[in-house]
Amino acid sequence: MKRDLRLATLLTALVCISVVLLTAWQIWTARESTLSDIETDIVNLTNALNTYTEGAFKQSELVLLGLTERIEKDGTGPQQLERLRLLVAQEMNALAQLNSVVLYDAQGNWTFSSEMPALTQTNNADREFFKHHRDNRDRGVFIGPAILSRATGAWVISVSRRIDHPNGDFAGVIAVTISLEHFLKLYRTIHVGQFGAISLTSSDGHLLVRFPFHDEDIGRDLSRAPIFSQHLRSTSSGTVAFASKVDGIHRIYAFKRSDQYPLVTTVALGQSEAMQAWWTQTKQFSAVVALLLGLLVALGRRLISHISRRIGAEKKLRTAQTALIELNHSLEILAREDKLTGLANRRYLDQFLDVEFKRAKRLGSPLSLILVDVDFFKRYNDHYGHLAGDECLRIISQSIQRCVRRPGDMTARYGGEEIAVVMPNTDESGARSVAEAILRSIADERLQHLCSPFGIVTVSLGLATCAPHDSDHNEKTLINRADRALYLAKSQGRNRMSTAPAKEEEELNVAHSTSGR
Repeated sequence: MKRDLRLATLLTALVCISVVLLTAWQIWTARESTLSDIETDIVNLTNALNTYTEGAFKQSELVLLGLTERIEKDGTGPQQLERLRLLVAQEMNALAQLNSVVLYDAQGNWTFSSEMPALTQTNNADREFFKHHRDNRDRGVFIGPAILSRATGAWVISVSRRIDHPNGDFAGVIAVTISLEHFLKLYRTIHVGQFGAISLTSSDGHLLVRFPFHDEDIGRDLSRAPIFSQHLRSTSSGTVAFASKVDGIHRIYAFKRSDQYPLVTTVALGQSEAMQAWWTQTKQFSAVVALLLGLLVALGRRLISHISRRIGAEKKLRTAQTALIELNHSLEILAREDKLTGLANRRYLDQFLDVEFKRAKRLGSPLSLILVDVDFFKRYNDHYGHLAGDECLRIISQSIQRCVRRPGDMTARYGGEEIAVVMPNTDESGARSVAEAILRSIADERLQHLCSPFGIVTVSLGLATCAPHDSDHNEKTLINRADRALYLAKSQGRNRMSTAPAKEEEELNVAHSTSGR
């Protein structure tokens, strides 16, 4: 019956675990597939936007190349500026991204502007693009940060080139500005969800334009974001997921660094929003699986319950047997423990000594025995009473037990005020160390004993060791030798330890009186 119950339980558990694991695997696979599709889509979108952005800046660069060549060749006289105005007007009509075209002299004053003439008196020497060209001889284009145009009042990105005199000295700057609205108009046509975002950033991590658009976001430093601080250092494009530094929303990002300009295009989707379809499908699928699991578990429990009832009687019987075994174990402990001292009793001592003596003979190892007797204990009982005497024995027993530290050793009450310590695999030197520790420990207790010449409770110890070559000895001989050593300790003045001679078979049989102990 127990085997049937285990089998039914195991089969039910295995089926449930298999269903759960299969479901988890399918959910995880669907999640990874969904994430892969999302990443592929936004990577493609990012690459397309990067191509568009590069095209817009490339057109602006070509405009600057033509204008720079004309200005450096023809000069900036009134007639030349008028022809320049007509050319710029045509190019601005052809290129929707251009917001303005401005020519600056070497001091930053407006020499020419595509806006109304009244604005030509403005000075832009403080602009970053002007400082760059003034301080660098590089003839390449410079893409500046997003700024508010002083000509149009709109947010723009400047694209500029240096103009030189024939001798190579700085003559001024020609700059075109691209309206942020030009990029935002495109970004608004792209569906990135409620928490999605599209941004154009400089390669050093400063935000140029972002959709959704907020004025306070322009120029925000994103250099510590993972895209710039980690990924762009080793690759020019990829995907990564993290919480936005702008609004704290966790998104999936695709990024692409332009190969031609110091620009980075980024497309992001809110991760929870992007995974909503997968999450909805997962909940529906999980509900169906949970229902099936519930039915399976119900059938399994019914089968298990039926088997359990059949073995109920057997279980009750085992419980009764266990209780009986525990009771017998408790009785066995009580049978081998001395109630007063908590040490092993004489019966258990005899059993232990018999087993260890045979083990010592079989292994050829030494076996030591220490007998401890309380000095003048009868006087202590007569003076302080038997209750105090019992407490004294308990204290001494605990003190001896603390000195016997090896798990294989045993401390037992030998009888009356005598206590025995059995130490298997211990030679005389090791046993002597333990005996001396017992003497010091009991002396340190400083138990008052006015009827003793020492003034405190003391003990006498007899030590005997059965060496491996003492094959003719037995446990009784060992006890007799320890008892004789104890007698010698008492006859020499008590409060000391004495060791039995190694070989004195005849002396061990000499009867001696234990009076006066």
